[in-house]
Amino acid sequence: MNSFGKRFRFTSFGESHGPGIGVVIDGCPAGLKLDFEHIQQELDRRRPGQSSITTQRKESDEFEVLSGLFDQVTTGAPIAFWVKNEDTRPQDYDTTALQFRPSHADFTYHVKFGIRDHRGGGRSSARETLARVIAGAVAKQFLHSVHGIDIFAWVQSIGTVEWKGSKIKDVFETEACQMVRCPDPRRAEMMVAAIETARDAGDSLGGVIACRLSGVPAGWGEPIYGKLESELAHAMMGINAVKGFEVGSGFEGTKLQGSEHNDRFYSDSDGTIRTQTNMSGGIQGGISNGEDILFRVAFKPTSTIQQKQQTVDVEGNVVELEMKGRHDPCVVPRAVPIVEAMSAVVLADAYLNSLGRRV
Repeated sequence: MNSFGKRFRFTSFGESHGPGIGVVIDGCPAGLKLDFEHIQQELDRRRPGQSSITTQRKESDEFEVLSGLFDQVTTGAPIAFWVKNEDTRPQDYDTTALQFRPSHADFTYHVKFGIRDHRGGGRSSARETLARVIAGAVAKQFLHSVHGIDIFAWVQSIGTVEWKGSKIKDVFETEACQMVRCPDPRRAEMMVAAIETARDAGDSLGGVIACRLSGVPAGWGEPIYGKLESELAHAMMGINAVKGFEVGSGFEGTKLQGSEHNDRFYSDSDGTIRTQTNMSGGIQGGISNGEDILFRVAFKPTSTIQQKQQTVDVEGNVVELEMKGRHDPCVVPRAVPIVEAMSAVVLADAYLNSLGRRV
């Protein structure tokens, strides 16, 4: 339950307010020279305290490599990374030691294990996702080395503010200028305003992240129980606060007729078989068809809010809970690199699983 992937696999460890977070990546082929700067950049995209609309917990999230590399080149052995926690405040969670926070994992962890780390949720905290970002950064470099695959996610909506576009002009400009990682400046400003309003009211917002995987060859994914979209759904639904996943036309496709929804094939000038539309989202029969893979991920509003809420304690007594501490009023902007990272791990695994399928 702490590992993900089959042939390209990672295992995370550590808690939100413990000494740190670590990850062990197993199955990465030997001979890949890792770009440490790229890994740190990916962590910086996820780290807390990066803007006024995120938690003000201050963590540098600088990583240390413990094993699996020689001169920054993978050796085929497990690659272990470690990131130290620097700004822990476990005292902020004293009141939750005996009380269950609404919509958190407190109650379910208590029932399942009979013991729980109440300091920021322990393992259930989104701080664990930095391990996924490291694994994804390695997977991205691996995928680029073998196929030049491009993975890019962006914020499609925050609350009721939505950007329905899909043409991305400049990924780096979006990262540098938009706190919410929405490519449209006007919508981005509206999203920031919505988050600030919710935060000032002691409340929170959710939203939707869209993701595009370009350059994935046809033929990746398994036809029955390892369908590519089911592996992506598994990866996305395992991210904190995710409550929905759809690929291609998704739920909107249910409103169309088959004649409208079918992706018709054609052959381009060099003989490559393509589809005229992409309602399938780049996956048919559980296998990639060579078109862009498009999907969306829905995030609920952050569970920790600054308003007083009624809950119960471990003995079932009704109590009033008032949370302290530093929390994101909306987790969606910081979740963008996490969505990309888990996509990369799924694709790296799918590529390795595709090898040896034909004589």
